[in-house]
Amino acid sequence: MMSTRLPHGKLLRSCLFFTFALLLGGCASSEQEELTSWMQSERDAIKPSVEPIPEPSKFEPSIYGGESLVEPFSSEKLASILRSGQALPAGKSALIEAELNRRKQPLEAFPLDTMKMVGSMNRKGQLVALVKVDQLLYKVEPGAYLGQNYGRVLKISENELALREVVQDAAGEWIERPAALQLQEEAIK
Repeated sequence: MMSTRLPHGKLLRSCLFFTFALLLGGCASSEQEELTSWMQSERDAIKPSVEPIPEPSKFEPSIYGGESLVEPFSSEKLASILRSGQALPAGKSALIEAELNRRKQPLEAFPLDTMKMVGSMNRKGQLVALVKVDQLLYKVEPGAYLGQNYGRVLKISENELALREVVQDAAGEWIERPAALQLQEEAIK
């Protein structure tokens, strides 16, 4: 029968390896304990400084007394002003009265932003603008009206049509506002 004995050198090496592993494990655990205790002491030494949040100021509601007044942006306000005829200054109400008392022109049915100035031509020594609306071409002379804000053409140049509009400001008063149509060249199809 053969014996299963390890040679003497192999046994010695195995014992040395086992002893070395135990010593290494012991060192590692002592270093781990040392690191854990250092981290705990550092945590205990740090004290955060947090300032307390100040108390919020007390809200005191105020009473609104404008329930009985007409809303500033409602059409009711404009209608009441036009019915009374007293709130608008004479110079400002004359702006809209002149516009309401005249006959409307065809180009006043379209918004100004749907119109394009596509050219101009000299007709009997006076410049006339060519305005395109919905695939139709119109000739526009100084003094003509266009747009939905009572726009009246003041001046025509080769690349611009200048006009003034009559609109309401935030207070409901009628004012004049300048506007313009710039020449917009289109590619020929």
